[in-house]
Amino acid sequence: MRTNKICAILGNIQRYNALLPLTNERPLATLPFACKYRLIDFPLSSIVNANINTVYMIFNEGETQSVFDHIGGGKEWNLDGVHNRFFIHLYQDFLKLKAHNQSYYRPLIDYLEKSKSEYTVYMSSKMICNIDLRAVLKIHQQQNNEMTIVYKKVESEKICQTDAVLSLTDNGQITEVRPYMEHLQTAEQENLCMDIYIVQTDWLIRELKEGQHEGMPADIQDFLRKKIHTVKSSSYEHTGYLSNIFDIHSYYNASLDMLNQQKFSSLLYSNQKIYTKLKNEVPTYYSESSEVNNSQFATGCIVEGKVQGSSISRGTVIDKGTEVIDSIVMPSAKICTGAKIKNAILDKEVVVDPGVQIIGTKDNPIVIEKYQHVTNDMLANGVAVSDLER
Repeated sequence: MRTNKICAILGNIQRYNALLPLTNERPLATLPFACKYRLIDFPLSSIVNANINTVYMIFNEGETQSVFDHIGGGKEWNLDGVHNRFFIHLYQDFLKLKAHNQSYYRPLIDYLEKSKSEYTVYMSSKMICNIDLRAVLKIHQQQNNEMTIVYKKVESEKICQTDAVLSLTDNGQITEVRPYMEHLQTAEQENLCMDIYIVQTDWLIRELKEGQHEGMPADIQDFLRKKIHTVKSSSYEHTGYLSNIFDIHSYYNASLDMLNQQKFSSLLYSNQKIYTKLKNEVPTYYSESSEVNNSQFATGCIVEGKVQGSSISRGTVIDKGTEVIDSIVMPSAKICTGAKIKNAILDKEVVVDPGVQIIGTKDNPIVIEKYQHVTNDMLANGVAVSDLER
């Protein structure tokens, strides 16, 4: 007898050089977003809101510390109980088993068998959205196909070269799927595969067992993409907010999207809640000298300068006489008196000396790596490495 209707797999192994240095010491999944969230909060929340109580997460070796720091025991997502649990596995362990001609899907198959679930959903963390997985499951059940794939119509500049795009008939049948780099671009908008899949668990177990004998990819996302061609598949169009994070520009634009009330409400205040790690901190303090316009702040900040069109994370100090314009500031940064920050991304615990200017452009924001001490101006045309100190 089935005890769970659906279980989840959360894949987080894709690396994008265009996101460096923001992902030097963290996976894409734990990038800060909208002041107090991390990217992983969005798929996890969609999973929890669908009453899914077991999650199998796959990460790269050496990238799990920030994941555990953020998720902890899983309390905020109701994953810390006897029946509600999460598991973390390293992608490199799959690769090692495959290199030794062993059953490299075995750990995942064990999870699926023990979940006793009828359906399985796969998601990644690079697509920021708030999706009702129960609605996707309903379509999957009605269509009675092996796989249902979620997609969204987006502009071509919002698609990474390695993303998959779908060709669809008028009634939603999938006729073709291929990497965007190989796709003949003929339309202003493309059907971006969001790499959200719902499948029957028994079917997935059988396919994984057969796939490892055939040498299928160890990456479950690649595995599922390849299966779209070979099985009866349904499509589900997501019509809500979506940001696809694969480079600095897409991350910068997505972050500033949250200053748009309509986009902010669509993502964070729909009929489904987004959960994140809770911190008991004092409210942000705004002095009489502060000037704030169209900006967001997390808790624990001290604001004495001018902030306009920016996203400011927890514990940031903005001294008197400073300007922060169209920028993203991550936790515990300190911007000293007279400094000017414009079109920039400051990672956590960055210190900017008095009077220093960091000025990028909207198309090419300047990124300051975490823990850096900026002592001299950094303009859009670059700066010497010697101007940064640990």
